Amino acid sequence: MAATRLALEAYLHWFPNGEPALSDQQSEPPLSWTTPNVIALQLASMRLRDFSRRATGQPLLICAPFSLHNALIADFAPGHSLVEALQRAGLDRIYVTDWCSATPEIRYLSIDSYLADLNVAVDEIGTPVDLIGLCQGGWLSLVYAARFPHKVRRLVLAGAPVDVSVPSDLSRMVAGVPEPAFDELVQQGKGIVSGKHTLRFWSMPLTLHDIEATLQRNVGDGSEQGTALVARFERWDRKVLDLPGTFYLEATNWIFRENRIADGRFIALGRRIDLAEVKVPAFLLAGERDNVVPLDQALATARLLGTPPQWLEQASEPCGHLGLFMGRESLGRSWRRIVRWLQAGGEDVAALRPKIRA
Repeated sequence: MAATRLALEAYLHWFPNGEPALSDQQSEPPLSWTTPNVIALQLASMRLRDFSRRATGQPLLICAPFSLHNALIADFAPGHSLVEALQRAGLDRIYVTDWCSATPEIRYLSIDSYLADLNVAVDEIGTPVDLIGLCQGGWLSLVYAARFPHKVRRLVLAGAPVDVSVPSDLSRMVAGVPEPAFDELVQQGKGIVSGKHTLRFWSMPLTLHDIEATLQRNVGDGSEQGTALVARFERWDRKVLDLPGTFYLEATNWIFRENRIADGRFIALGRRIDLAEVKVPAFLLAGERDNVVPLDQALATARLLGTPPQWLEQASEPCGHLGLFMGRESLGRSWRRIVRWLQAGGEDVAALRPKIRA
């Protein structure tokens, strides 16, 4: 915690004349998407990407994390793409929130701003949607489902931090940094938090072992494919998002410091959110070696929901955080189970449990 505080204090001296080196100014061209898609909608906060193979059927929206890395986490590479895995398992209408890196024009966007744009995207797709929230896209999806329950048919939360009274390394670090330090970060960045510098604070240096553990395959064998995957992963890790200062402070303080969602004190678009009123079928997925959102924290959400027990599913994978979304084995195992759960009728949901590995 002391080291984190020192790092944050050092951050203030990295900006000449108080101006951040914004991540959008990086010289590397953006990585291409793995699965064919079109941009269905362009909003201030996001590009809504449409991966649909046909125009009819139950729509599914993946709410990508909006914290550090971009939405390519959901479509990283062949064999390591959640979108690809969902399509192979039989889903045809898939959308992804591709969050935009912050610019001075959107530096004052708040959590309410992102909820409002998410609502516009859902209306564009057509309700009710199946909603998958990844990591911090998970708490945003859950709040959305509580605010607009009639617009969500089923909810999947994967590695999602909600109840931070169950501690994690991330929540401990946030709690260990004085609140004024975060305010100063935003002020020094003129309303924007640089993802490039945030990466230095919150991420450890990548090793080949880390990449192999995330992708759940041997990529250090010297093969052309393995070398290309390592290079792609390293480029993806470097390409980070800048965050609007208002959103950043609200998420840091309200979610990770004050635990407002779990405590029933979160106000979303003018209404207090009560998770006990979330009664849609829900599936919680956790990583057994996840040090960002530990298994106990990810699964603690279950006790907060009003979802009937027969409509509530849980599963875990023997992996870390990113492995839940990019790991070859996780995508071929738990996500296949999730697709079957999404496709099952209400009366069939509970029947899936004994037939598939939990």
